[in-house]
Amino acid sequence: MLGFVIRRFIVSIIVLFVASVLIYFTVTSFGDPLAELRSRNPPVPEAVIEQRRQEIGLDKPPVERYLAWAGDVVTLDFGDDLQGNPVNEVLWRRLGRTLRMVVASVVLSLVLAVGVGVLSATRQYSKTDYFFTFSGFLFLSMPVFWLAALLKEFAAIRFNELVGRTVIYTTGSESPRLDADFWGRMANYAGHLILPTIALALISYAAWSRYQRNSMLDVMESDYVKLARAKGAGRPRVVFRHGLRNALIPLTTIVAIDFGAVFGGAIITEQVFGWSAMGNLLIEGLRDYDVNVVLAWMMVTGVIVIIFNLIADLLYGVLDPRIRQ
Repeated sequence: MLGFVIRRFIVSIIVLFVASVLIYFTVTSFGDPLAELRSRNPPVPEAVIEQRRQEIGLDKPPVERYLAWAGDVVTLDFGDDLQGNPVNEVLWRRLGRTLRMVVASVVLSLVLAVGVGVLSATRQYSKTDYFFTFSGFLFLSMPVFWLAALLKEFAAIRFNELVGRTVIYTTGSESPRLDADFWGRMANYAGHLILPTIALALISYAAWSRYQRNSMLDVMESDYVKLARAKGAGRPRVVFRHGLRNALIPLTTIVAIDFGAVFGGAIITEQVFGWSAMGNLLIEGLRDYDVNVVLAWMMVTGVIVIIFNLIADLLYGVLDPRIRQ
């Protein structure tokens, strides 16, 4: 198992290096960081533009700039934005907000997907199976902004009216100027987290539950499951010990691949629910052509995707010992 982990880790490092090269040269080639200075009226003196060009390193060869940037990134230093402020200060704060939402939604959607997938597979073509199939396709086809509007109206506004106070918030990641103790802050964060988490989770759950159902159906028709039944194993043992463990392998692949998509999809969700998080950071960086901000977003997102693919590889080894060979 140790050799398997080492091999996967080395592959992940190589992939991260290649990704960093592609990200850097792609982002640094699609615009001019000095465009705002050049377009000012009255015109900015060329000496000022040249000084700014040297400050942000545009006078150096591309490869040298990449090596300097990569060396800083290794130490988790993403440089300064166009205003001269450290990117790290805003990056980690906003990353924490987005991860709070994404991790909560992935956990919720996984629990729902596995539970519903197993239930649908073990009750194939029943009313329960048809209900979950219909609801899955419904959520899968529903635009996130429309789902958000429904959640705000029926899961937040009406619920708050019912209980007589604001429990579920419809916008923002936390209340402004929040002055509360630890548990008060946690309750406030949770109240803001409910709606975007549900919105992201329902869309992911809809797809993942179908994968889990189909995988479970395939496994339940396999020879080793039939043999377990023939030996007199009880239904719960057959379903959970022999069936579910092997049926989770394809879903593990899908979740690892989709985590990056969920992270990227959170951009729309953050806009709908007014979260100042990683989505807004990317939009601001693209709007201002702030290279270091966009690079920071791309690298952090790439690292997260690679980490979750590495986790998936390790889970393969746990779920199926044959993969470790």
